[in-house]
Amino acid sequence: MNDQNVYVAGDFFTIHSQTIRFLEEAAKLGRVHVLLWAGEPEAALPDELVKLTVSERHYILENNRYVSTVTIEGSDTGRSRLPLRNEMRPDIWAVEEKDDSASRRAFCETHGIEYRVIEPRDLKGFPQIPAPQPPSGRRKVLVTGCFDWFHSGHVRFFEEASAYGDLYVVVGSDSNLRLLKGEGHPLFPQEERRYVVQSVRFVTQALISTGTGWMDAEPEIQRIQPDIYLVNEDGDQPDKRDFCVQHGLEYMVLKREPKSGLPPRRSTDLRGF
Repeated sequence: MNDQNVYVAGDFFTIHSQTIRFLEEAAKLGRVHVLLWAGEPEAALPDELVKLTVSERHYILENNRYVSTVTIEGSDTGRSRLPLRNEMRPDIWAVEEKDDSASRRAFCETHGIEYRVIEPRDLKGFPQIPAPQPPSGRRKVLVTGCFDWFHSGHVRFFEEASAYGDLYVVVGSDSNLRLLKGEGHPLFPQEERRYVVQSVRFVTQALISTGTGWMDAEPEIQRIQPDIYLVNEDGDQPDKRDFCVQHGLEYMVLKREPKSGLPPRRSTDLRGF
């Protein structure tokens, strides 16, 4: 792995697929250190931008597989410079094209820091991480869901589920979500949702379901052969319980509780329907 220290900086009011694609591309340059700016009062921002608290953003980013560290920075740091700490001096400052500025370029030139602009063409598509080879020897845990507007509650669910073994997440297909939830669902297409899910460091592999109904993950279950089918309280369904009884699969239901210090979140509230 490249041992250079790559810094990225921003407010990260929403953390969506393009944010993660940027982090993935930055990680190809070295170890990614996120400076999370939190000095600007959230109350002064448009409501549609204020989706996640500072603590939530920190929690989601620190558990992204492409990120090494996250540090919260106040507004006094300035948006055109990086803190030059002796213990972790930046080698590279990576920015998206939309955040490129002459003042940032000048700062890097003055301090001998490489300045990298990651262009929109580099952020296209949703790459898939390879299946783990060889198996780890741990039990296999499978969870399913829509994961349409990703939030801290999803990360917490994956964190808890991964404590029981290697975590496989089956993301509902677009067609099946329309079947179960109606037109207008999902908000984000299946490949994008899969990509966001697989970016969480607790996830061993994310796949898209190929079945239908509440047991749309049945083909994936047959292929993965999990030891545990785990759901949260909202996902508990008789069809799932019956399937596990019939196939000798352990069925577990977790309480829906946020990470300590974080607010409870529901995708329905965030996406507006």
